[in-house]
Amino acid sequence: MLYTLTLAGLLALRDYIATHVLTCLVPAFFLAGAMVTFIDRQTIINSLGARSSKPKSFTLASLASFFVSVCSCTVIPISSGLYYAGAGVGAAFIVLWVAPAANILALVYTGAILGAPLLLSRIAAALVLAFAVGYAMSWIFGDEHADRAQEPAAEADNIIGKREIILLVLLTLTLLLPNYLGAGESYLYKVTVWAFATIVMAGYAYWTQTRDRLNEWARETWWFAKTIFPLLIAGVFLVGVLGEVLPETMIRKYLGGNSLGASFTATLLGSVTYFATMTEAPFVDKLMKMGMGPGPALALLLTGPGLSLPNWLAIARVFGAKKALVYVALIISMGTVTGWFFGAFIL
Repeated sequence: MLYTLTLAGLLALRDYIATHVLTCLVPAFFLAGAMVTFIDRQTIINSLGARSSKPKSFTLASLASFFVSVCSCTVIPISSGLYYAGAGVGAAFIVLWVAPAANILALVYTGAILGAPLLLSRIAAALVLAFAVGYAMSWIFGDEHADRAQEPAAEADNIIGKREIILLVLLTLTLLLPNYLGAGESYLYKVTVWAFATIVMAGYAYWTQTRDRLNEWARETWWFAKTIFPLLIAGVFLVGVLGEVLPETMIRKYLGGNSLGASFTATLLGSVTYFATMTEAPFVDKLMKMGMGPGPALALLLTGPGLSLPNWLAIARVFGAKKALVYVALIISMGTVTGWFFGAFIL
């Protein structure tokens, strides 16, 4: 039994490292380090910080996150990069939630496989939950960072240089292009796209940035990598073990219908299981063919990509245990109620 569980964990770890680290986590760490290094902190404070208008900053964070195609683990360095660069806790956790739960790539795939009703419900539910998470996290933890809110709101003289803007765009492309251009293609194709984009980005950085700036960028990137990556590895291993322990018959039994209990089961399943972006749609489609109701299906679509056990551990390490506990509890409770409501009255 121990051998079987260990093997399941190692297989999950192998698949994760083979398909996600190079083309997802590596560029995400470099992008997070670059945001801290090259973007003027005051700009983020003015746009997404505690002093800025919550409707404005939350809307900006939500809409921007739709165009970032990342999984629940890859988004952590991006969200934490914004947070440590000066973004408010509400806006940072909105990015943490929306980018994996409702990015445009996953949404298109959801519509193609599961149809328009679930697609529209997923978009609407993700936006509602985004604002709820943002306001809740700001209300609970806003006072912890009152010093951010007290900083002057005047615009910086040099927000970000033109060369740095281009570099951030190139970094974003190294993260997004393998998923967008590589959708439905082989992993080798994705690696080729990533390698080409990375070579272009690295060459541009070498010719436009000073050695001191490059060293600072490397230090910031390394901080995110050493803080987050070990916990992701441990979490992915545990997910593989859980997948071996949970019997498929139990999942079929407790996910049927549109009851509150079924939505809670789906939410709980999604919150501990790791889903790479876009993989949730075929998984939900398979479960629906086995009898899972549309309400639990929506709950799983929301929480599956947005949460995972590795995600819990990494959030606790980067943002603190209290924020992680509150965030996970919010998503599980709101995901349950949302799935039940849509399943009972809309879908």
